[in-house]
Amino acid sequence: MTDRPKPYTTKTGRVLSDADIEALADEAERGYDVEDLKRRRRGRPMLGSAPAEVVPVRLDPELKRAVETRAKDAETTVSEIIREALRRFLEVA
Repeated sequence: MTDRPKPYTTKTGRVLSDADIEALADEAERGYDVEDLKRRRRGRPMLGSAPAEVVPVRLDPELKRAVETRAKDAETTVSEIIREALRRFLEVA
C-alpha cells in the first residue's frame, strides 16, 4: 500500500495542483495590501443602509407557488420578488 498524500482542495471542492499551490505560495511571499484586504467585505452585499435582517413569513401554498412562478419568469429570486412587492405596497425605495 502506497502512502499518497491527500490532495488539497478548495472550499468549493476544486482539487489544487502543485502549480496552483506554488502560485498561491508565490503570491503570499510577495505580500498583500492589508488596507485593500480590510476594505473587502465578506458575505452578502448590503441591501440598504444597514445589514439586512431575515424576517420569517408564512405563505399559503397558492401564494408561494405564485411567487416562485413570478421569480422564475423574471429570472430572479423569490426574496427579490417579495422585497419588490413590499416596496411597492409600502411605497418606499
